[in-house]
Amino acid sequence: MTPLLEIDDLRIEGQSEGDSWFEIVKGVSLTLKRGEVLGLIGESGAGKSTIGLASMGYARSGCRISGGSIRLNEQELFGAPHETLRKIRGVRVAYVAQSAAAAFNPAHTLNAQVCEAAVTHGVMSMDEALKNAKRLYAKLRLPNPETFGDRYPHQVSGGQLQRAMTAMAMVCKPHLIVFDEPTTALDVTTQIEVLAAIKDAIRDEGTAALYITHDLAVVAQIADRIMVLRHGTLVEEGPTGQILHEPKQAYTKALVNVRRVEGEATHRESGPPVLEARNLTAGYDRSLLVLKDVSIALESATTLAVVGESGSGKSTLARVLTGLLPPIEGETVFAGETLSRKLKDRTKEQLRRLQMIYQMPDVALNPRQKVEEILGRPLTFYFGRSGAARRKRVEELLEWVELPRDFAQRYPSELSGGQKQRVCIARALAAEPTVIICDEVTSALDPVVADGVLRLLLRIQNETGLAYVFITHDLATVKAIADSIVVMYQGEIVQQGPKAEVLTPPHHPYTDLLLSSVPEMDTNWLDAVLAERARRKAQGEKVLDSAGL
Repeated sequence: MTPLLEIDDLRIEGQSEGDSWFEIVKGVSLTLKRGEVLGLIGESGAGKSTIGLASMGYARSGCRISGGSIRLNEQELFGAPHETLRKIRGVRVAYVAQSAAAAFNPAHTLNAQVCEAAVTHGVMSMDEALKNAKRLYAKLRLPNPETFGDRYPHQVSGGQLQRAMTAMAMVCKPHLIVFDEPTTALDVTTQIEVLAAIKDAIRDEGTAALYITHDLAVVAQIADRIMVLRHGTLVEEGPTGQILHEPKQAYTKALVNVRRVEGEATHRESGPPVLEARNLTAGYDRSLLVLKDVSIALESATTLAVVGESGSGKSTLARVLTGLLPPIEGETVFAGETLSRKLKDRTKEQLRRLQMIYQMPDVALNPRQKVEEILGRPLTFYFGRSGAARRKRVEELLEWVELPRDFAQRYPSELSGGQKQRVCIARALAAEPTVIICDEVTSALDPVVADGVLRLLLRIQNETGLAYVFITHDLATVKAIADSIVVMYQGEIVQQGPKAEVLTPPHHPYTDLLLSSVPEMDTNWLDAVLAERARRKAQGEKVLDSAGL
């Protein structure tokens, strides 16, 4: 059988700031059969998304396809006229982006956007496209398929929007779909539903797919074969089972084993609470509460993990603790002092001792400032350091977070995702805080880089006695770093206590849902979990899922 997609010796170049070109994809070849799913795995910067886009004959701004061959249904796409490519994209090959929220137009209904390509390309009439869209909504397990598409993007959840984008890709019945990290930004309870829906739709529609991700446990549930990439080159390729259980290359082994790292923290003697939230209630107004009577206590030199799905109130809790969102009721107590409800009313010393690291380093760092200025500002603000003393401390901070001293002269755009996050950690450390709130600090990083950041945070804690509030939806991260756990659901705490107690059965039903939704490196895991939930429902048991929480 002739392959659906054949890529041979693909070479792609990127443009540097000096207008010179350098190779970012270095002679990669692959084939994909009809109805097959090929997983593209690797850390950030490996070239996964660049290769996925190239399968559509497309290169991002600042990149160019410089060599090789890209054949879809035996038609060469490299060098093909723009008009030819325009007729192919969206019809014969479609793309599902990582962030559905950023990809949809907020001014148009979902139906208008899902059906647009089919109508514009003359594949279907609007009535036919709507009928097909509703069929796909049902297949993708979206609520009320007949009316779901009448909503606007902001009126549905993140997981529903991601599935709507999958429907948009499938409506023209393409031969190939490129899935670019479609579940990375989703919590585990939503991710399992989206994965199941995508898997069923691919199988039933007979569509081939490139599935791009940095999570081996996720791709194990959906891919027939896996290609491991690093620095724009192929490291290893093989059937999914072989890559998971019998990897041949050292880098593949590192990817497989990184999720198994747990319990790196040493035992620490805890002291009295250094940070407390007492009966916090917060929201936009009293009719729309996001936090409902939440109380937590963080002991010195320990890590308190706050877990829950998107919308559970985790990040809102962080905003209240830092004074960015004044609570409606309740108080925050820091080192025995009741903090002012608003950030502007807190003292400089209180601000210094309570720092925060944000989820997305790309938007947390000023792109126009060099690392030296980014790290130097808190040194000047809190301690009045300048000149040589400031430069020396910046170099010490870079060494502390395991970055070279000469990174001080780099801009954020010259750093990888993991390096940017280390700069954010160094900026928080520059204030010499007592507590750092870490808001999903590893969720945007690939497993190898995330593991390095976790180890760094643990090392710093062991050296300094820092306390962390660690907000996450990743239970693997919780197992690695937490001393105690708070589980949140719909703005309330449903379970809390020491890590061993919370993670040991019996669990609260929602905690059980979270734990059972963490993907395992087993190709049968997703089917087994869904079958078990279906069995329990058939026997009349109450089973939580992301659609019925």
